Amino acid sequence: MRRISIISLFPQFVRAYLEVGMLAKAAGRQIVEFHAVDLRRFGIGPRKQVDDTPYGGGGGMILRIEPLVAAIEAAQEPSKGSAQVVLLTPRGKTFEQADAQALADSDRDLILVGGRYEGYDERLVEWTDHQFSIGRYVLTGAELPALVIADSVVRLLDGVLGNPDGAVNESFSGSAAVEYPQYTKPETFRDRAVPKILLSGNHGEIAAWRQEQSDRFEL
Repeated sequence: MRRISIISLFPQFVRAYLEVGMLAKAAGRQIVEFHAVDLRRFGIGPRKQVDDTPYGGGGGMILRIEPLVAAIEAAQEPSKGSAQVVLLTPRGKTFEQADAQALADSDRDLILVGGRYEGYDERLVEWTDHQFSIGRYVLTGAELPALVIADSVVRLLDGVLGNPDGAVNESFSGSAAVEYPQYTKPETFRDRAVPKILLSGNHGEIAAWRQEQSDRFEL
């Protein structure tokens, strides 16, 4: 049985979708096992802090690396570290049917994680296997993209669709800069350091670095 975990600050949002329709039937048939992982459980300190202000300045709050990695590692335990980790990000490859098929064909479990607020600490990428985007538009969080991917993968698993030919005989068989990488506390995490330019206090050089990084990630 495949295991799919979705890491979120709002696990009740995720569960609401998974408890109805075809995905609920797939779980009932023991084809797949879903887990909504509450990121807040892995927060820091008595207030379970999960976000902080960005290094280099700027608006909004960034999800911290420690709770994100802790949640991934906890979700990996039942899979003995073998689950594929998918990051939902605007810099990711546009998710297509071929990607859904590849994930469905794999025998590895799946962990889906993404941002909230202004985003996530860029070092999170190092704990992921794939980075996907579901389109060039902005949402309030990664829950919907994660559910889109979960839905598209699960329907391709054997035994989920009433008519197995339904997954075969169906559809899907310019450039623009995106946001620069973001970092927040701690300054160093497991030997991964925040770029020194963001700690310099030189706003002109920070702006130039951010533009350079943004130009590197063109869609």
